[in-house]
Amino acid sequence: MTDYGQHLQFGLIIDPAADHPDRVLAQAELAERSGLDLVSVPDHPYRPAALEAMTVLTAIAARTERIRLFPNVANLPLRPPALLARMIGSLDRISGGRAELALGAGGYRSAVVAEGGPDRTPAESVAALAEAMIMIRALLGEGAARIRWDGEHYRLPSAEPGPRPVHPIELWVGALGPRMLRLIGRYGDGWLPSSTRVPPTELAGRQAIIDAAAVEHGRDPAAIRRLYNLQPGVFPVGPPASWPEQLIRLAITEGISTFLLPTGSAALITTFGTETAPAVRAGVQRHRHGAAVAR
Repeated sequence: MTDYGQHLQFGLIIDPAADHPDRVLAQAELAERSGLDLVSVPDHPYRPAALEAMTVLTAIAARTERIRLFPNVANLPLRPPALLARMIGSLDRISGGRAELALGAGGYRSAVVAEGGPDRTPAESVAALAEAMIMIRALLGEGAARIRWDGEHYRLPSAEPGPRPVHPIELWVGALGPRMLRLIGRYGDGWLPSSTRVPPTELAGRQAIIDAAAVEHGRDPAAIRRLYNLQPGVFPVGPPASWPEQLIRLAITEGISTFLLPTGSAALITTFGTETAPAVRAGVQRHRHGAAVAR
């Protein structure tokens, strides 16, 4: 059993349908009113039926006051890391310090290539992501010196850092394979898998890879946030009233501390924020209190 002791977060995954921009913004506003912590938008720039993710997040920032924002996950091959750093730094300043960044290496390879992006092998994708994480951190950092980088996949002859974010932006990574998981253990602030790709029964083995890499590089595994894109019917199963027990179990046995729900249902958004989230928080708190007393 692995409970990393992180504070729990609950969020919404919004479908950025181009035909319904008002609905997209209304769902984000409802998520905030319902007490959710995060709102995220999938980033598929090659899908013209979807609104562009960073534009949507900026619009959501203008319509909300508290809820935090991130792309789920940013498509790195189609977003050069220097530009992505400036976009997320700008979003953080516009939103008053509410932006985070989740990165993906570009899982839809043929779609990326069709859009004019690079045709990378899995190994090249891992190497490019490692370079990008280093560059993004440097460009969002506190240093004043120009950033120079001459890598295999990216080059920065001389780039000035900024815009400075209001708060330290976390870098979360959507990843499946061992090489990417080791990269998270070395550089990342969080792991973001989806229940459709990594079911609960497979979490422990992949968590172990992240933890081992973190320890190898002198990091505390508990400092790496574990997020999870839910898919009702896959996980969790059953009616919403049965979800808290399932999420509590995943929090205390697998260390998942951020649960993200994809839905356009106003009733389900409200239930997730006002009923599911408080019940899970209370259950995990009871477990942690009991564990502390036992020690």
